[in-house]
Amino acid sequence: MLDLLVTNATLPDGRTGMSIAVEGGRIREVAPSLSAPAAQTIDAAGQLLTPHFCDPHFHMDATLSYGLPRVNQSGTLLEGIALWGELKPLLKIDDLVSRALAYCDWAVAKGLLAIRSHVDTSDPSLLPVEAMLDVKKRVAPYIDLQLVAFPQDGVLRTQGGMDSLKRALDLGVDVVGGIPHFERTMADGAASVKLLCELAAQRGQLVDMHCDESDDPLSRHIETLAYESQRLGLQGRVNGSHCTSMHSMDNYYVSKLLPLIAESGVSVVANPLINITLQGRHDTYPKRRGMTRVPELMAAGVNVAFGHDCVMDPWYGMGSGDMLEVAHMGLHVAQMTSQAGIRACFDAVTANAARVMHLDDYGLEPGCDASFVLLQARDPVEAIRLRATRLKVWRKGKLLAESAPQSSSLKVEGRPGGVDFIKRQ
Repeated sequence: MLDLLVTNATLPDGRTGMSIAVEGGRIREVAPSLSAPAAQTIDAAGQLLTPHFCDPHFHMDATLSYGLPRVNQSGTLLEGIALWGELKPLLKIDDLVSRALAYCDWAVAKGLLAIRSHVDTSDPSLLPVEAMLDVKKRVAPYIDLQLVAFPQDGVLRTQGGMDSLKRALDLGVDVVGGIPHFERTMADGAASVKLLCELAAQRGQLVDMHCDESDDPLSRHIETLAYESQRLGLQGRVNGSHCTSMHSMDNYYVSKLLPLIAESGVSVVANPLINITLQGRHDTYPKRRGMTRVPELMAAGVNVAFGHDCVMDPWYGMGSGDMLEVAHMGLHVAQMTSQAGIRACFDAVTANAARVMHLDDYGLEPGCDASFVLLQARDPVEAIRLRATRLKVWRKGKLLAESAPQSSSLKVEGRPGGVDFIKRQ
């Protein structure tokens, strides 16, 4: 007997009337109109069944700390970093863990079951690292939490920065991080990329660097990251996050840069909600949107994903853990409003993000983990448009969360002829 059988589902690739058979936490079969005894059978009624959402760029050590010890008044990246610096001496492990666990509950309710979180290693106490490693263990039954050793204040700029980062990796942090554009000079930034990539190569670990989160078109550390990835044989194991300076770069230079990134196998994570909020703050008018060149990177063959980055922290006072909200903003900022563009934005918070995170057994194929979400939508386009209700969320075949469907019609009073009903499309 099967553990779970989901019938009459629509899949993201457009197949309809599909059934998903689950046994032992894995997908056993995917086929039209399956009929088999199961402990539980769910009729999806034609709604969209998708692999769970993934957030490849987040800061869980700072989440839900909005207003502590004060609010970011300028809304800039630099004030956010300064504010985090003010908060760090006040941090307590129990508070960090409590806020992170609360966020993870939000995430599960939204069908977000994989998160890559950067955790600050700049303070030699490594208190945020200790807290997030605890959180990782606690949420393991329901969330894949990857941690990135992130030297927020610059690995070379901070006294003992490299030692602290190495200690974080020794404690169990998964990925080597960096922030080259925040080093003292461009030369130091490039040197930090080289050192950190060499460290990752030596240890056999992935790399994910905050790269060129700036409006400065001369901030070009993504070029160095791509070069070092090829030099060290790290192709496919490196990600550049943000890359917002590319928004302001000369088009000729970008025409050279895009194939370099593609050849290096470096992926890129844009963070639409945060990039559009923090960038362009020094502009009058016209104001730059700031987000990196998503459609151009995709067209060049680069794997591009979207991250949430921040939720209610020193940098961003909004957010709810909803990756469909992230995709919704992404398609607007990147002007990806064609049907293909919208679907690509859906991929950016599902399959593309899973590739960035190197998630094993992700997807809706036999042998994959039975971790998926039933959305109140007919296809990925409608899912983003409506920020669709998560009807059910499963992790390895176990139901984690469910929500009542929204009403399928809307009463409109005062129209000619009485009351109209606008049907859900």
